Amino acid sequence: MKDRSTQVKLWTTDFILLMLCNFLLFLQLHMIVSPLPSYVQERFHANAFEVSLFTCLFALSAIAARLYSAKALEKGLRNAMIYIGLSVALLATLGYYFAAGIAVLLLLRMIFGVGFGMSSTAFPTMASDIIPVKRMGEGMGYFGLSTSLAMSMGPIIGVTLLQGSGFVTLMLCTAAVIVVIYPLSYSLTRKKAARSQAGSTQTSAGPVANVSGTKEKIPFNRKLILPSVLNCLLSITYGGLVGFIVLYGKEANLANPALFFLFNALAVLLVRPFAGRLYDSKGPKALLIPGAIFVAIGLTILSFATSMPILFVAAFIYGIGYGSMQSSLQTWMIQIVAPTQRGMANGMFLNTLDLGIATGALLLGAIASMTSYTDMYRYSVIFMIVFLLIYLIQGKRSGTFAVSVHPLLAHTHISGTDSDSKESSSTTSVEK
Repeated sequence: MKDRSTQVKLWTTDFILLMLCNFLLFLQLHMIVSPLPSYVQERFHANAFEVSLFTCLFALSAIAARLYSAKALEKGLRNAMIYIGLSVALLATLGYYFAAGIAVLLLLRMIFGVGFGMSSTAFPTMASDIIPVKRMGEGMGYFGLSTSLAMSMGPIIGVTLLQGSGFVTLMLCTAAVIVVIYPLSYSLTRKKAARSQAGSTQTSAGPVANVSGTKEKIPFNRKLILPSVLNCLLSITYGGLVGFIVLYGKEANLANPALFFLFNALAVLLVRPFAGRLYDSKGPKALLIPGAIFVAIGLTILSFATSMPILFVAAFIYGIGYGSMQSSLQTWMIQIVAPTQRGMANGMFLNTLDLGIATGALLLGAIASMTSYTDMYRYSVIFMIVFLLIYLIQGKRSGTFAVSVHPLLAHTHISGTDSDSKESSSTTSVEK
């Protein structure tokens, strides 16, 4: 017998459009994140600390913007967050052309971070609203694939454009990607607005109303703290990659270090579909523990890379770990909050991702300036050791590694009670 969850389609037009919009949004970001340190160092003769500021200040401004965006999303202002965010990001990107110094370029990166922070919170929140609850791990795994692929493909495209055509061409191509998102998101938000009006009574009746019919504020869910900390630790290692892989390649005499992200993307492509299904049947423990080990091994091999084949092996192993862990952490955070708090949960996921990247850029950049980029990647392994220690200790203390699905998930497509989540393993096996 097939479970009724199979009657709800995962691959709807809206879901595909959301994945495409999210992919393009993160693609344009990472097209410039990795080549920018090299460009700043060569044009402005910046030191390692100044280079790290471009990643750090962008991430901090994106975090600040999401603190507002999460509240705006709870008020139903998704369309405003998307279009205002895209417009701010586009204007800041075009402003790079007029940046004649480090200070102006840093200011533009901060403005861009505000725009990116606003728009990047809306798309995953919309996705988590339309994915069937019992297929949340699989659905968010595929959706997270759009982010991971963009984070892997963007640096390759960006570095190639910078080396082949210069910074102005890179800037214009990045702006063009943002422009493409407008028509895609317009058709999506128009349909979303129509659905919201049609089902406004159903949407507002569940998680925010008490017995007397008045709305009450849902308190912060402390269960978000653990996955947020883990996501930050994982992102620190990625911050060392996007910020310094090109400079590391120069130090290690590697021909094209940006190809690291290509093989990382291939690994993510292979692992994501299986990771999502494994999450639905076994929970996060089955992915986070082996994933952290893969990430640590990948970073260690990278630090010994003296040729491109070794770099490719390191990238593939790292990608297996990172690809399985990132979507698991995002799904975990979505499942433990009320439906009305999904904007806040996605905001925390993205904020801790950016915070980790910012911390990695500053901390690992400081380590690199005192030692070398080779040693920097070896020190990065420590964060995965801390990741495992925190996760294992907390699991032992609480007596379980399982994720308790929030009871208000019954408000969405399929009943998502704790008993349902316990039965999801057998359901998934029958469905497949």
